Amino acid sequence: MRRYKRFLADVETDSGAVETMHCPNTGAMTGCDQPGSECWYSLADNARRKYPYTLEVVVTPTGAACINTGRANQLVAEAVTSGSLAGFEQALLVRAEVPVPDERGRFDFLLQRDRQDCYVEVKNVTLCSAGGQGLFPDTVSDRALKHVNALRRRVTDGEQAVLIFCVAHTGVRSVTTADEIDSAYGAAVREAMDAGLEVRAYGCVIEPDELRLDAPLPVDL
Repeated sequence: MRRYKRFLADVETDSGAVETMHCPNTGAMTGCDQPGSECWYSLADNARRKYPYTLEVVVTPTGAACINTGRANQLVAEAVTSGSLAGFEQALLVRAEVPVPDERGRFDFLLQRDRQDCYVEVKNVTLCSAGGQGLFPDTVSDRALKHVNALRRRVTDGEQAVLIFCVAHTGVRSVTTADEIDSAYGAAVREAMDAGLEVRAYGCVIEPDELRLDAPLPVDL
């Protein structure tokens, strides 16, 4: 029915009841917040939660979008651990939320890849253009800019670093930066790529009983 106060959404259930749900997304959710859209939600095991329901997926005119940004890291971790992530089949997941060396902040993952440390940052993509192109970010993001600049410094120092776009929208066929929304981020990604940053994108299978990373998608930068 509506999203408000950033982390709340009112949803009408099949029974006709209106439930206020946790909306775990800090972005604008452009195209994924239209009243009347079908949506899927989960019920928490924790009885102490003020809002026991969590909004998970919104079905848009161009496809289903997982708006729970916390799922992206879970999906990448599962795929790396199982050896099913293309390009990372032999990689080992060392730990999550690893401190950025010699800087403030954290990267999402530290992997062991080809016997070298590999720093990984994951971004969730839900903004889909009319032509099926996924765009990130969907709002100006100082945090995302800080992360990509930190990744660039890692590769400049001779280390491995990867930016992974977890494309949580079934209508997306390729990925690029949303330069019209955040030109500084797009410029920073391209600069980092010139320095040696690896950028990859993966689609997602999004079904009521299944959520997982799927095949790689083209990155058009």
